[in-house]
Amino acid sequence: MNFWETVTGSDLTREWKAFEARAEALPEDYREAWGQIKGHLAPHANVSGRNLVPILDAALGLLEEAAADGQDVHEVLGDDIRGFCTALVGGEGARTYRDRWREQLNRNVARKLSRLGG
Repeated sequence: MNFWETVTGSDLTREWKAFEARAEALPEDYREAWGQIKGHLAPHANVSGRNLVPILDAALGLLEEAAADGQDVHEVLGDDIRGFCTALVGGEGARTYRDRWREQLNRNVARKLSRLGG
């Protein structure tokens, strides 16, 4: 990845298109699970979403292998896709983008208030 790709995000566009092309080859129930996985992981993305690329790649790889083996999607992911995604990002209480922004806002406000106070 070169500087220009990093700045423009063109590398991420390529990654997403590749993910979607791979997902399109999956059976219908696996494609539905893929859509849910993306939705449940999205709040854990950083601003660019780069931190999720390896996680999404691994999850899609798992779906591809399971589909190739003829397993049912529920055998692979269970009935709790949200719980599966929570485990992928580090368990319950894993920080989301809202948590990071809230912490940054709190630091900025505290710094401004300390300057005003004295």
